[in-house]
Amino acid sequence: MTGRFSQPTAVNLSQPYLELNNQGQVLRFYLKDNRYQLGRDRTWSNLEIPESGWGVFSRKQAVLVKEGENYRVYDGDGNNPSRNGIFDDRTRINLINGHLLKNGAQLRIGQDAHNQIVLTYINPSGGAVSAPSKLGLDLKSLREWPIELGRDPDPRRYASIQLDSPVVSRRHASIFPDSAGGHNLQDFSSNGTFVNDRPVDRFIKLNNGDRIRIGPFTLVYTKNSLEIADRGNQVRLDAFDLVRRVKDKTGQEKTILDGVSLAIEPGQLVALVGGSGAGKSTLMKTLLGIEPTTSGTVYLNGDDLRRHFDLYRSQLGYVPQDDIVHPQLTVAEVLSYACKLRLPPDTDVGEVVNRTLDRIKLSHVRNTFIRDLSGGQRKRVSIGVELLADPKLFFLDEPTSGLDPGLDKEMMNLFRKLANQGRTVILVTHATSNIETCDRIAFMGRGGKLCYFGTPKGALEFFEMPAPDVKYFADIYLKLDRGTTKEEVRDNISSWAYKFLNSSFYQTYVKAVLSSGGDNPSVNKPKRAKSSPLRQLSLLSQRYAQLVWRDRFSLILALLTGPIGVGLIYLAIRGEDPLIKPDNLDAEQYFLALRVLFVFSCIAIWVGVSSSSQEIVKETAIYSRERLVNLGLFAYLGSKVLVRSIVVILQTFLLVATILIIFKSPETDLLPWTTGLLITNFLTLFSSICLGLLISAVVKNENEANNSLPLIMIPQIIFSGVLFDLSSMADRLSWLMLSHWSVGAYGILVDVNAMIPQAVQAVGQLTGTIAIEPNNFYDPIWQNLREYWFFLVASAVVYLLITLVLQKRKDIN
Repeated sequence: MTGRFSQPTAVNLSQPYLELNNQGQVLRFYLKDNRYQLGRDRTWSNLEIPESGWGVFSRKQAVLVKEGENYRVYDGDGNNPSRNGIFDDRTRINLINGHLLKNGAQLRIGQDAHNQIVLTYINPSGGAVSAPSKLGLDLKSLREWPIELGRDPDPRRYASIQLDSPVVSRRHASIFPDSAGGHNLQDFSSNGTFVNDRPVDRFIKLNNGDRIRIGPFTLVYTKNSLEIADRGNQVRLDAFDLVRRVKDKTGQEKTILDGVSLAIEPGQLVALVGGSGAGKSTLMKTLLGIEPTTSGTVYLNGDDLRRHFDLYRSQLGYVPQDDIVHPQLTVAEVLSYACKLRLPPDTDVGEVVNRTLDRIKLSHVRNTFIRDLSGGQRKRVSIGVELLADPKLFFLDEPTSGLDPGLDKEMMNLFRKLANQGRTVILVTHATSNIETCDRIAFMGRGGKLCYFGTPKGALEFFEMPAPDVKYFADIYLKLDRGTTKEEVRDNISSWAYKFLNSSFYQTYVKAVLSSGGDNPSVNKPKRAKSSPLRQLSLLSQRYAQLVWRDRFSLILALLTGPIGVGLIYLAIRGEDPLIKPDNLDAEQYFLALRVLFVFSCIAIWVGVSSSSQEIVKETAIYSRERLVNLGLFAYLGSKVLVRSIVVILQTFLLVATILIIFKSPETDLLPWTTGLLITNFLTLFSSICLGLLISAVVKNENEANNSLPLIMIPQIIFSGVLFDLSSMADRLSWLMLSHWSVGAYGILVDVNAMIPQAVQAVGQLTGTIAIEPNNFYDPIWQNLREYWFFLVASAVVYLLITLVLQKRKDIN
């Protein structure tokens, strides 16, 4: 950064002083006594704070006690914490241990950068000055414009601010003056720039006090300066009275989170533990912001996380219980695709991938397929995918599930290392053998009750274990589940939860550090920044094509099933030419032709539906995670359609080639048989893969997808109009069937009506004849053929639109 920066101003006096900066209003208090009380309550405070305009201050905000040459500050009045708290890099100063002030130290009162007081402590005789937590660029002193903001701004610019984060573009945004004496901001990024929590659409005029968010960084603009108010490298979560009620299968209301409150501070490793049905995963997803609550609020650095989720989605790391990696890709390929999808286009992918492989200790298997890795290695790859964006808040759901004790310990040590690097790490686990690695543990009881939150050692004391030994952690499960009936277990858990609420552990680890946010409900909910759909479509198509190509056996089956099916028809009717109009018209030829064309349609429908019915559901975990970051629905579904369309083209040529080789081609008046056959086959196959994608969006797992195939094919067979004469409701229902329109198009191309004789002898009758009337549905006219092709295309469009809606409904609200 170049230009002139704001620094705490020291005076040439030996007496220490406290400076309070309230959005430009400055108060200075010289300190000489041993104790000070600071707040807006003038009957209690001995440092006078104005009543008006200083509402962020609590009436009893802090106590300062002299300690050596400096002062130690305690939050609140010594017995109760203040309303908005005092923070040192997002860590709340508590009323028990306090925080020793040193020369140049800067603390914040409140978490909202728009409404925050900066407390600076200066002690001229107190040694070296601590580096200020805020840096500012004085706009008045700048003579050349614009100001460049980015990960690696152009050094040739006179003024620039480097914002070092993987999710920030090299040249993310710039600020330049306007003719009215103000300034404008221009966005160049792929991940978006937010002003007052709203994404910038290329240009925006800045107003005094505007808050600019770029990746994890928050900058505050005034006409005279641009300050980095928050670097985003410290993340805290505050959960207030979280309640979640759902209805069970009988329609009865069930509580799965019951008034949970806790505070998780920067750099902490926190484990959520408890038995099955205790609400651990629900609590974790609620803290992550992807699970709704009946009541209660989760604050991330003072912002309502649910309302501001779009601001933080690229900064959150989340590893679900299922692997979020494709088994057919190598380790390096997984990381490369994730890097290209999540990070700005100007990112050095190779450098980021290499750095991440070093972090997760997997450089030696970079070219190994995921399917060939051990369980622990696969989990580390999933963690590596999240580390690409260097998130400061990390969630892991059962990360050690199924691992042997050695791997369990190795994984816990990895999480400890991540927390030691400044990340806030929250994990759900059943294992307790390495729980002492954590800074905090939350023991949940059935019904979603918080029975304990604090240090691992404190848990042994709270649950009255016989010795402070890690081997007794498993016995806490037994204590919580004690009872012979559901009612007894519920009462037992309630008693432990009540005991915790009235314990010193609650006062120390929850009440003393819990902090609300400065969120304003009247402000519109932020919207996510839009990523380039074409770039995503290209990347997702490349990845999906690679996955399809790697699954050679399935690809070969998809390509050869059609030709094999046509070959079996030839074996069944060997010696006949079902598509050729006979010299002597015969009703049997008419029915034979329809049956053959019907089988052509069924083969195409079966091949299309079966090859795509698992494509979405089999990567549910991967899709859900990528969708949380920035995955676009149109790009995701478009990649499926694009790659499958290429496969459909190959299937169509193979199927048509087989038909042309085996069966004699009929003479047609509308257009050449080969052309019509190609178009009809392609449209039937294409519509079928769209129907398969719809099925894949509806079902919950791959088994359900397989089991649904007969249910899809049976109506196609019954309502095709070939096996049965359809009337009234059945006829209208047939309009929904792909087989109906596909057989109709084939019938027109072959001109099956021309095979019908004028009359035939009635079977089983001694006298009389019955006439088989030509079916108008197969009349060989362009209007009919265009209509049937149109309905095949329209069906595909409808299937895709429904699939988009279903996928959209899976998003968080």
